[in-house]
Amino acid sequence: MVVTFFIQGFLIGVAIAAPVGPIGLLCIQRTLSEGWISGFVSGMGAATADAVYGCIAGFGVTVVSSFLVSQQMLLRLFGGAFIILLGGRIFVSPPAEKAAVQGGGSLITRYGSTLVLTLTNPMTILSFAAICAGVGISTYGDAGLLVLGVFMGSAVWWFTLSGLVHLVRSRIDQKRMQWINRASGAILMGIGVVILFSLDAS
Repeated sequence: MVVTFFIQGFLIGVAIAAPVGPIGLLCIQRTLSEGWISGFVSGMGAATADAVYGCIAGFGVTVVSSFLVSQQMLLRLFGGAFIILLGGRIFVSPPAEKAAVQGGGSLITRYGSTLVLTLTNPMTILSFAAICAGVGISTYGDAGLLVLGVFMGSAVWWFTLSGLVHLVRSRIDQKRMQWINRASGAILMGIGVVILFSLDAS
């Protein structure tokens, strides 16, 4: 049963990370423009946020959960604006001549941006709450194994995605990279605008 909770968590982590949304797009763009490490570290920010939400749902921290849900409009406002800002920066940034040599500060920035971006989606916690109820968690040990599995599943996905994108990076010239930056930036700004406009319908 111990292994079962970990495996379930692992599969949940992969399933949550795999859909290509703003986080996936950011990781792909950063891998192409800056190299594998930047893309993977960006993904680990999202994996950490998934684990945080998994802990809140799995360990039954109802006070935190209720607060996040009650503040979802403010968080979505911040998240939408943040995505637009990131998209704009990518849109105007010139393609790098080669993979950047990442210093500690820049990698922390890459990690922090995806961590914050993922945490500003409070609806994620509702998904985790439903999942935890569905798999029948009854002890803190079960919850811990599920959360560990979620983190590992998400981390493996980001490792694999950034690695695969890095393999094709050498085939992309400067002109194509310029268009990738513009397309990625435009899509991200579009997602941010949609999030902000959706606040009126909430």
